[in-house]
Amino acid sequence: MSLDVSPALLEQAERGEVDEADFVDCVRTSLPYAWEMVSSLVAQLKVDGGAFADNQTPPPDEQARGQLLRALASDAIRGALQRHFGVRLAFQNCHRVAVFPLDSAVDETLAKFTSVRSQLLNQSPELRDC
Repeated sequence: MSLDVSPALLEQAERGEVDEADFVDCVRTSLPYAWEMVSSLVAQLKVDGGAFADNQTPPPDEQARGQLLRALASDAIRGALQRHFGVRLAFQNCHRVAVFPLDSAVDETLAKFTSVRSQLLNQSPELRDC
């Protein structure tokens, strides 16, 4: 299971609509490494400005790597994080997370970051089996 879902949150889901704030809190507590990564990049983007902020340091262990993969591979989790933080998320390899502002002025930079070319250029033998 990728999230530690409380009985109350599961009840919400069974009844129908889920309060997104409750879902975001579930993500925060279930995937603390991923949450900290995204929130620290959002803070960095706010402080430094610019087109984006990204992480290039591999996670410390497989558990942390798994959290990033679960958070960014799930459309629901990724979408909730983007709405909560007011950013667009991008992901390369098994650890390079980037946050982009919701400003159309950075669309070209985001497109370049998420391009096939950038993905290929961001490869390395150490990350082959991550």
